[in-house]
Amino acid sequence: MIHELTIDGTTLTLDQVIEVAHHPEITVRLAANAIPAIQASAQAVDRLLAKGEVAYGINTGFGAFKDRLIPLNEVEKLQENILLSHAVGVGDKLPDLTVRAMMLIRANTLARGYSGVRLETLQLLLALLNRNILPVIPEKGSLGASGDLAPLAHMSLPLIGQGEVLYQGKRIPAAEVLQQLGLTPIKLSAKEGLALTNGTTLMTAMGAEACTQAQVLMTTANLAAALTLEAQNGTLRAFDATIHNLRPQPGQAETAAQLRTILAGSQLTRPDDSKNIQDAYTLRCIPQVHGAVQHAIDYAKSVMSTELNSVTDNPLIFEDESGEPMVISGGNFHGEPLALALDFLGIALTDLGNMSERRIAKLVDKSEAELPYPPFLTEHGGLNSGFMLLQYTAAALTSENKTYSHPASTDNIPSSGNVEDHVSMGPNAARHVRDILENLSVILAIELMSTAQAVDFRLNKHPELQLGQISGQAYHLVRQAVPFVPKDTVLYPYLDSLIEMVRAGEFAALVPPL
Repeated sequence: MIHELTIDGTTLTLDQVIEVAHHPEITVRLAANAIPAIQASAQAVDRLLAKGEVAYGINTGFGAFKDRLIPLNEVEKLQENILLSHAVGVGDKLPDLTVRAMMLIRANTLARGYSGVRLETLQLLLALLNRNILPVIPEKGSLGASGDLAPLAHMSLPLIGQGEVLYQGKRIPAAEVLQQLGLTPIKLSAKEGLALTNGTTLMTAMGAEACTQAQVLMTTANLAAALTLEAQNGTLRAFDATIHNLRPQPGQAETAAQLRTILAGSQLTRPDDSKNIQDAYTLRCIPQVHGAVQHAIDYAKSVMSTELNSVTDNPLIFEDESGEPMVISGGNFHGEPLALALDFLGIALTDLGNMSERRIAKLVDKSEAELPYPPFLTEHGGLNSGFMLLQYTAAALTSENKTYSHPASTDNIPSSGNVEDHVSMGPNAARHVRDILENLSVILAIELMSTAQAVDFRLNKHPELQLGQISGQAYHLVRQAVPFVPKDTVLYPYLDSLIEMVRAGEFAALVPPL
């Protein structure tokens, strides 16, 4: 773990965001080489005001009020008002790690020096982050254009001594914490309120976390699938590099190679058999399907990585060829690139759950008479239901994920008097992915729990057989939390433990990266 992170607006990585989000003890500092551009941008705003030039959001109203000129003596009040009026989010508060990621990402964006904020404003934002003073931010209310307005307004209120924060486990007014710690609220200057609230920060923060967790579950899914292949006496023939080299779709050959690594040394897979040449799709087509999901994760990662170091507010401050300040209004706040990537990610992860649930069904299906274990993974069926209801739970969550995977980006409700007539709905996509991941972790835990039970039936009959080198480690890791279940008992405590292990990445850590 890093102990200190220096940001300059151009070099922030997904891994760094996740580390800062999860570890409040990390100190975030502003790079010295970023300071001149920040100061020059703030000075450019002052020069524009002094010249009396009309610039959106600096001396005009916002949205549908873009043509309302604001008197010079009310420009500062304009910036305060945008925070006060826009902080209308609703719903559960965002998790601490998401808030920390938002604060870091917003600070990094402002550090580029195109947003017109003063150095002291940015430094106060970092001071709150470094002291783990976290604004209370409701999770709902953003359209994803003009950026994440409501969440960012809530994030920014403590800078002016307004709103609430979480500090040392307590939810208290921001003004009290600032006073207690000797921090002075700022009085916003021209452009600062707009710069703080205009951007894709919530989408990017949630997307960064989603991509990281998605990779954990992707690797876990490959591991669970490999163990299920052994439980069902499947064949490795479909993972041969020869066929995958003929279809160079991103992720496919790499996934096949990872499965071969996981299963290396396995004696529970069958050799070539003319009477049983190939397995069902959820085993035979793991490289093709899981590989496509991996490609979707990689795409989402690339979009989030680009967004971390992008300038996403509006308008932006530049200098013309003569060195005079120049304001350009555009639409970098629009979340469509992220919304599409998050929708794609949600669809892919939903299908990963589809694959896992179908493998679970095969593990318990009484119609699979040739499989080397009893129906529903219990020897005394009828008196015992065995693992029957675990598949029900997996099916319920798989179905729910199909609802969540409806693309949020295909919806549009115009706002601000139809001036903002197309919005991304990216924050909805981000929340859907979060919920899909939560369900997927349970589905994969159920597969691991079920396949370990099936493996035990095989090993009880043939104790001389060996699991694959890495799949065997996964089996033993399952058995640390879940014993073999010979008769019906209360299962949910075992499942809960396994879910936490899946989410914590304990299974994914067993597998070398692609």
